[in-house]
Amino acid sequence: MALAAAIAVTSPCSTCGACCAYSADWPRFTLEDDAAIALLPPELVGDGACGMRCNGRRCSALKGEIGVATSCSVYALRPYVCRDCQPGDEACAIARRHYGLPPVEQGAP
Repeated sequence: MALAAAIAVTSPCSTCGACCAYSADWPRFTLEDDAAIALLPPELVGDGACGMRCNGRRCSALKGEIGVATSCSVYALRPYVCRDCQPGDEACAIARRHYGLPPVEQGAP
């Protein structure tokens, strides 16, 4: 558990959140089955259960301020598309650029 906490603190994601607030189309369900979606709080699932509910562009599970300190309230249950976005990859770079944040090195912790 201490290792997981240390990784979370050192991840550039914990001070970013740009990918979670870039587009209401991004936090969609792709490979999740009905059982996985049912584990999510219903108020965070979008209409038609095709993705996470968003407030504007921002995923409703995102907590905190973009570029300062952020976290996902359903991190362990987040959609596969969220798991696939990695620090420094193309999706990360697009979202960070949108918010005026500098790029991160691909593969950063």
